[in-house]
Amino acid sequence: MSSFEQFHIDFYQSNYAIEDQEEGCNSYGSDKNLCGSRKRQAEEQPAGGGCVPSDMLLSPQSYSGSILQPAYSPGAPSQLGYVDGLDEEPPLLEELGINFEHIWQKTLTVLNPMKPADGSIMNETDLTGPMVFCLALGATLLMAGKVHFGYVYGMSAIGCLAMHALLNLMSVSGVSHGCVASVLGYCLLPMVILSSAAVLFSLQGTPGTVLALFTIGWCSLSASKIFTSVLAMEGQQLLIAYPCALLYGLFALLTVF
Repeated sequence: MSSFEQFHIDFYQSNYAIEDQEEGCNSYGSDKNLCGSRKRQAEEQPAGGGCVPSDMLLSPQSYSGSILQPAYSPGAPSQLGYVDGLDEEPPLLEELGINFEHIWQKTLTVLNPMKPADGSIMNETDLTGPMVFCLALGATLLMAGKVHFGYVYGMSAIGCLAMHALLNLMSVSGVSHGCVASVLGYCLLPMVILSSAAVLFSLQGTPGTVLALFTIGWCSLSASKIFTSVLAMEGQQLLIAYPCALLYGLFALLTVF
């Protein structure tokens, strides 16, 4: 046998046995109690708790709730206040500024020029109705073969800016851009009716001209009535109706021609 093989056998040869460990524990008097306590802990530990820390094992005061249903504790804050807060939240349409009751009241005010306007309702900058009426005017013009959506929105924007500047010069309290756009947009409803009539028959004649002039007067009278009630400008309705008639006359030209 070569020297390498003899070294290999001597290297892996071992006389270690388990009994030696027990004898080693008995041989040291200072470690006797330590070995005995380790044996008792190993015997008392449950079979499934080998990988679980001792502080995570079940105790007599353990969690008694079920999954996704926590146990009730007296010191926990109540959820009733949160539920009441959800009940007190305003509706989504109200948060978006859409109030169908006010839209209907403003529409009735425009359709009846002789009815006194409620200034508290018209002070709200509601643009839902004006946007709908502008879309309706463009749609009825499209049904008549006229694609004038850009003209409608362009003249509306320029007219609102001009009327805002004019009303701020004439009134003491002043007016906001949203209020001017809301009033002029709602008063566009008679022009939508005229545009709907243009789909059925041509307005290029004496009856069409008379109907267009009547619609212009209707729109300008409704707008001036609302502006005077909102801004408290009694006695100046005709002064406000004149620029309104010029603005709605442009929409009438689009509708007739």
